[in-house]
Amino acid sequence: VTDVLTVLYFDKMHIDPQNPQDPDRDRFVLSKGHCTPALYPTLALRGFFPVDDLKLFRSIDGHVSGHAEMRYVKGVDMSTGSLGQGLSVAVGMALSGKIDKKDYRVYAVMGDGEIEEGQIWEAVETAAKYHLDNLVVLLDRNRLQNDGTCDEVMPNGDLVAKFTAFGCQTWEIDGHNMNEILDALEAVRADQSGKPKCIVAHTVKGKGVSFMENVVQWHGMAPNDEQYAQAMKDIEEGF
Repeated sequence: VTDVLTVLYFDKMHIDPQNPQDPDRDRFVLSKGHCTPALYPTLALRGFFPVDDLKLFRSIDGHVSGHAEMRYVKGVDMSTGSLGQGLSVAVGMALSGKIDKKDYRVYAVMGDGEIEEGQIWEAVETAAKYHLDNLVVLLDRNRLQNDGTCDEVMPNGDLVAKFTAFGCQTWEIDGHNMNEILDALEAVRADQSGKPKCIVAHTVKGKGVSFMENVVQWHGMAPNDEQYAQAMKDIEEGF
C-alpha cells in the first residue's frame, strides 16, 4: 500500500504537517490499522514527526506502536487496529464534514482481508444513503491475509461489482502504477455522481522483495539480518 500512501500524502491530500489538527484538512483513516510500517515512515518523511522516531517502532520507550495511534503520533486522525471498524469512523468523519459544510475529503485504506467483516458493508450502505461523495475508500487488494489467501479464508468475489452494488462510484487500478493511482484520484475529484468513491487497487504483498512477494507467511514476520540485507538489495536493484 506504500505507493498509494505516497501519492496521497505527497500530492493529493490537503494537509499541513505544521498544523496537523487544521479543521479544514483532509482526513485519513488506516482501517487496516496494523499497516503502520507503511504509514509511519510516510508521515515522518512528510514532516509530521522526526524520522529518527521510527527507531522506536513497537518499543516501550516510544509511542510509534504497532497499530495506528492518534494520541501520541502527529498526523494520525484515528487510532485503528480492530479490523473492520475504521471505515465506520471514516463515514462519521465524512458525514460530519457534510453537516458542517466543509470541503475536506476523508480517505480510508482497507485490506481485502478485513472486508470480510460485516461492519464494512454496513458502513458502505450508510455512506451511500447519506450521499457521502467526500468519502474515498481505497481497497488494498493483495489477496492475502494472516491465516492464508482471502479465497481460502472467505472468498470476496467481484469487489468492483460489490462496491458498485452497494452504491459506490468505483474504479479498478494497478496499485503499484503511479500514473493509474494519480488518474484514479483525479477522477474521484472530478466525479459528480454524488456517490461515495471506491478505488480497488490490485497490489502484491511484499512487492519488490524476491522472497516476500505473495508469500502469506510474511504477513506478520520480521526479517532477520541476512534477510533484511537481501531485501534491501532487491529493492535497490529493482529485483
